[in-house]
Amino acid sequence: MKLIIINGPNLNLLGKREPHIYGATTFEESYTALQNKYPTVDLHYFQSNIEGELIDKLHQVGFDFDGIILNAAAYTHTSVGIGDAVKGIETPVVEVHISNVHAREEFRHVSFIAPNAKGVIAGFGIKSYQLAIESFL
Repeated sequence: MKLIIINGPNLNLLGKREPHIYGATTFEESYTALQNKYPTVDLHYFQSNIEGELIDKLHQVGFDFDGIILNAAAYTHTSVGIGDAVKGIETPVVEVHISNVHAREEFRHVSFIAPNAKGVIAGFGIKSYQLAIESFL
């Protein structure tokens, strides 16, 4: 199984940014743990703070991979372009959030990705990524 985790803006700051919300673990540490937990999964990772780069990556992998785990972060709530990219590809996408977006500011309750996603996982911390992998297995 070939999966990719695609992370959006500010997720490169995990472990430093608002640890009371996002935890104290870096994503690189979490990614290594996921690779070790799922050695038979061909797991890839991409992060960008730039909306167009996220769209380009979705286009690149959206016809060849078995699944995409997408945490578009703030772009989830603002990017029609990323939502359209998810709609336009064949690979199933699971939308992931570390925090419970529905317990946060009202603007975070709207997702342009969810209507075209296989599912949405939110609020389980960094374990949200593990739950997304499990959804593909």
